[in-house]
Amino acid sequence: MAVVTGAGRGLGRAYAQLLASRGAKVVVNDVGGSLDGAGVDAGPAEQVVAEITAAGGAAVACGASVATREGGEAIVAAALETFGRIDILVHNAGNVRPGSLKDMSYQDFDAVLDVHLRGAFHVVRPAFPLMCEAGYGRIVLTSSIGGLYGNHNVANYAAAKAGVIGLSNVAALEGAAEGVRCNVIVPAAVTRMAEGIDTSAYPPMGAELVAPVVGWLAHESCSVSGELFVALAGRVARAVIAESPGVCRSSWTIEDVGNHLDAIRYVEAPLIFPVAPDGHHAHLRYSFELAQRSHERPGSNDQGAHHG
Repeated sequence: MAVVTGAGRGLGRAYAQLLASRGAKVVVNDVGGSLDGAGVDAGPAEQVVAEITAAGGAAVACGASVATREGGEAIVAAALETFGRIDILVHNAGNVRPGSLKDMSYQDFDAVLDVHLRGAFHVVRPAFPLMCEAGYGRIVLTSSIGGLYGNHNVANYAAAKAGVIGLSNVAALEGAAEGVRCNVIVPAAVTRMAEGIDTSAYPPMGAELVAPVVGWLAHESCSVSGELFVALAGRVARAVIAESPGVCRSSWTIEDVGNHLDAIRYVEAPLIFPVAPDGHHAHLRYSFELAQRSHERPGSNDQGAHHG
């Protein structure tokens, strides 16, 4: 039993249809608004439900908004009331309100965080304990290359999409012992979100190149948790947070930081601490062990990767 937010069009529609074709019962959630999130239209979600049922699947439309706590609770409640459980949650709903950082309104910043980031929490919060209690769950949250690398005129979108990664990491850690896995999709496809962008020179970038990755992350065979998967123009890749080995000293001055900058920033031998099962503590242990060694060897002030 799956919930897909923002499933009335584009990527979400493709996810809902693929999951339904594989036998999942689907709550198709979409408020049917414009790109900036304004307005309500039940048509898109109902159309997707009609397509799924015509193909022999089972689906129900839900027009509640992920932007509020009440909306998130209503979406999860629709799954329970209609199908009795929730096994899969895909948070895909999004809106865009571009503007330069110099000029962006507080209203536009909040409106985008409300859908992308708070929206993720609004559906994860009621679904997560149910999945843990059932001993099974698959959660897929949506980030963006804008969240990983930023972009011009999307401070709200980039901040929200980066925040989603932190939420996913915690869900992956807290769900690990209870059969609940949570991962992030970093998708790119030419959909309504690409309006205003010249895509004439782009390679094929349809939603059908992304949906199977989400389908695998939502599948019982999904063997990973706390990871980021990029799906763009037929390329599927894993993205990671990496660190340089760094430099460890028993004391630092401002000048020391400047003098060691090349070694501090040297990332040719990166360290990767996977979120699950223990990335947070693995990170601490690495740094603590270096600190311990630097104190045990007073004759050598630098520990770690010291190149150049």
